[in-house]
Amino acid sequence: MNLKIGIVGLANVGKSTLFNALLKKQVAFAANYPFATIEPNIGVVPVPDDRLERLAEITKSEEKMDTLPPIRPATVEFVDIAGLVKGASEGQGLGNKFLSHIREVHIICHLVRFFPDPNIVHVAGNVDPKRDREIVETELILADLQTLAKQAEPKQTATKEEHSRWAVITKLKAGLDAGTLASSVITNPEERVVVRDLQLLTMKPMLYVANVSEDQLKEKNDILSICAETEAQLAGLSESEQKEYLQSLGLAASGLDRLIQKAYKMLGLISFLTCGVIEARAWTIENGTKAPQAAGVIHTDFEKKFIKADCISYTDFVTVGGPASTRGDASSTRGGWKKAREFGKVRSEGKEYIVKDGDVIEFKIGT
Repeated sequence: MNLKIGIVGLANVGKSTLFNALLKKQVAFAANYPFATIEPNIGVVPVPDDRLERLAEITKSEEKMDTLPPIRPATVEFVDIAGLVKGASEGQGLGNKFLSHIREVHIICHLVRFFPDPNIVHVAGNVDPKRDREIVETELILADLQTLAKQAEPKQTATKEEHSRWAVITKLKAGLDAGTLASSVITNPEERVVVRDLQLLTMKPMLYVANVSEDQLKEKNDILSICAETEAQLAGLSESEQKEYLQSLGLAASGLDRLIQKAYKMLGLISFLTCGVIEARAWTIENGTKAPQAAGVIHTDFEKKFIKADCISYTDFVTVGGPASTRGDASSTRGGWKKAREFGKVRSEGKEYIVKDGDVIEFKIGT
């Protein structure tokens, strides 16, 4: 699956600055990975994963290749949800267009302004994160209430399932009317399935992000903090320059990378890895996915024709077969499929195997 994150926020919270940083990162990404799709309101960027380069180096050495095989990281689509203003649920701003865009994402990134800047006017006159957060949440709640208002109460002759569904809808209406997000009103997984077709906006996971100044990055916050201006500057630097800049700020990773990692964690997503002469690649799946369904992420036919999965942990894959190379380059003699099999580190797993994060896998597929 390709993770899709929708960025929402009021005017002048730094959403455009953040998205422009994404677009710069996308251009660099697309230069190396031509399969990336570029659209005006979508930024397609790689999921940071240092493991792929090491897999490519090992494959090059093992297969005696002249160059590294292509590296294909998993990707994330950031969708710029434009048009959110007070009254959006009633058609203000881009109204319904805003709502249709946000229904398509897996998780909502709610960017809230924390940074002070007298040169950037706030729509409500002053910086107040709590108030701004409530305005956005209220618009989403009002939109969901409109969706629920279109649902008709079942007749007495309706099925038991229809009456059960109405009970969940009634529960939702009461909760939303009280200002509670649908995700907090309905926590039972079975009840969520019952109303999943309604695509309620406030049922989606909400990732709150504080857009802070560079000085505020050093302060501790209860929510994920990034500086959109810093992200824009990082996007124009080389990889080594980025690391140096981040170190000067006391950060191990960019805000965008931390945002992606947080979204993965909230949605319960993991990555398994494949490598060979064709490519070294990361694939995104939900935690708890069984081997045949993981194979189906690569190609739908693979799930149907699944026979078994040869698996090994990433750590074992890169260390098996001897002491570590002090050079850390493609000349290292450790690691790889051949040595892993020679040392008995490869496991043959069947249809009930639950794939783990960092599993390096070769699927065996029937004809």
